[in-house]
Amino acid sequence: MTRQNVEVSEIANLPTAFGVFRARSFREVAKSGEKEHLAIFTNSLECAAPLVRVHSECLTGDALFSRKCDCGEQLATALKMIAKNGCGVIIYLRQEGRGIGLFNKINAYALQDQGLDTIEANHQLGFAADLRGYEIAEFILNFLGVRQIRLLTNNPQKLDSFKNVEIVQRVPLVVEPNDFNRDYLRVKKEKSGHLL
Repeated sequence: MTRQNVEVSEIANLPTAFGVFRARSFREVAKSGEKEHLAIFTNSLECAAPLVRVHSECLTGDALFSRKCDCGEQLATALKMIAKNGCGVIIYLRQEGRGIGLFNKINAYALQDQGLDTIEANHQLGFAADLRGYEIAEFILNFLGVRQIRLLTNNPQKLDSFKNVEIVQRVPLVVEPNDFNRDYLRVKKEKSGHLL
């Protein structure tokens, strides 16, 4: 990923229920199309290792408060933690449904309603368990001048995905399970190795 195929917006203020942040959008321009991502960050990133959450889009969880997953709660918890810490970044990546898109994610949900787990549903639809990538997240952090981070994650795949940004600490992102997402979280732990 180079500066040539990423367009960068101006910086805007973003007041939220969790605090006042700044926002900057990053547009990937590729032959396969465009994807727009968002960096939400504190006023200053001048600390030893900012708290960072790389969050993949989940319309159902983030905007519609679905209880089938833990995504919306993870995003809200990360925003609270970063606001309290005073130095950090949320990188919001547009890779819905572990990279299969909203249309296929809803089809996967329908298969889950019939008894398949989230990974089995993706496989039934002809997809790998997880198609997400994090190269753009590293580009965004480098663009923002961040070289060392404390990564808010339970996903070991993210720990191995950064080459030019040093992860000095993994910070667990703890949310309480509910009756609708308990099996989903079990599958994340048992089949995807999430550190829950």
